[in-house]
This record gives sequence, C-alpha cells and structure tokens, in this order.
Amino acid sequence: MELFLLYYPFTFLFIALLVLYQVKPTFRYSCKKVFYKLWVFNASILVIMLSIPRGRNVENSNFFRMSFLPLKYIFGLKIVVKGKEHLRTKKPFILVLNHQTSLDVMVMTEILPNRCVVVAKKEILYMGSFGLACWLSGFIFIDRKKKEESIATLTEVAHSLHKDNFRVLIYPEGTRNHGGSMLPFKRGAFQLAVKAQVPIIPAVISSYRDFYSQKEKRFTPGKIIIQILPEVETLGLGPDDVPKLTEQVRDAMLATYQDISGMANGASH
Repeated sequence: MELFLLYYPFTFLFIALLVLYQVKPTFRYSCKKVFYKLWVFNASILVIMLSIPRGRNVENSNFFRMSFLPLKYIFGLKIVVKGKEHLRTKKPFILVLNHQTSLDVMVMTEILPNRCVVVAKKEILYMGSFGLACWLSGFIFIDRKKKEESIATLTEVAHSLHKDNFRVLIYPEGTRNHGGSMLPFKRGAFQLAVKAQVPIIPAVISSYRDFYSQKEKRFTPGKIIIQILPEVETLGLGPDDVPKLTEQVRDAMLATYQDISGMANGASH
C-alpha cells in the first residue's frame, strides 16, 4: 500500500505531462527543444569518446555526422536532398550553406562530405561537450570580433586545402537568420575560395517556417529540401572579383531558397 501511494503522484504527473504534450503546442515545442539540446550534448560525449584515440582529426566528423542522423526520424522530419551529385567531386571545394536556426546542425549532417572542415564562431568551442566534440572533429573556430586573426586563420586554411585534400563548410551569413530570407553574405568564404583557387559549391536549405517557429513556439513534423547547386569556378579570379562573386552566389542561393521553400511548405499541408 505504501509503495502504491509513493508511485501514485508520479503516475499522475506523468499522465498530466502526457496530456499537456498532446493538447498544448507550446509545451510540445519546449519538450522537443529540451530533448534536442539533451541529445546534442549527450551525443557529443559519445563523439568525444570515439574521437579521443586519434585526437583532433577531420575524420572524426564521421562520428559527428552519425550522432545526429537519428533525430530526423524522432522529430518526423523528411529531408530530401537534390543535386547531391555535385558533392561527389574528389577535389577540394568550399561548401556554403544558408543559416536559419540551431536545427541546421542536424540538417547539415545530411550533406556533410567526407573530410570536410566546418568553420564556426569561436563561442561554440565553449559549449561544453558539444564544443569539444566539434574541436575533435576538426572544426575551425573564428573570432568574429578579431578580423585580422580571422583572415590569418582562413589564409592558413587556404594553404592547407590542396595539401591535405579537404573541403570546407562555411555559413556566409555569419549568424542565424530567422527572417525568412537571407542576410547579406560576408566575404570570408569567397576570399578563401579565390585565395585557394578552389570552386564554391552552394547548398540551400528550404525554410523551416511551415513546421518550426521559435517566435510562435511551434515544432511539428515537416519536410525539408536541400538543393545542392553546381559548383562556381574561381580559377583565375583575384581579390577584386570577390564582391561580384559573393553577390552572384547569394543571388543564386536566394532564388533557389524561395523556389524550394514554396515546394517544401506546399508539400507539408
């Protein structure tokens, strides 16, 4: 009898939470966001344990990728990748991707090529187990407040691209954009591509607005389209060509974003 009385309040609490989850979208949103964060930090511990034997190495990004793949099934997200053949090249390249929310980390793993170094803001390095997992996976951290230091880091990357035969992923907007479009692109990715004389491969993630909204506290199952565009060659280009190259790639990505977002959102209804 005492055991029954002990467990009764917990049973009642569990049922109450279950009901809240079903009838309150805002509560459901909060639960999913908490679960996402817990998954990220706990999966990062596994990545760390698997990565430590060989230390900081871009090959560890394979562990990083695998740790995020189950999340799309848990959240009921259908991710469709188009133009994946453009990533099958064996030569170095710069992969540029639009940035919307923290969910981009999960979506990014769908297309993250082998031997791909991710350029991220330095603050991520201090995010506990996630930051350490990123560091062990070969992420390169940029301090956006120190422009000269950032340029020096990217110059070093440019010199290593061909020698070590790896790819680089950069979010050219520089920060998350919740506005349903694209922020102006920073030129670092394009300066790097021109300096290293490697092509740029743009990738565009469709809008999350139909199933996810931080402002409206909404997170439901939905569809995401990732469109990989053909490579943009930089061979023969110099520093003076960077502004035009930046705008050319942004215009192509923005047009694609508007196109595939309409397709993804229409398919979700």
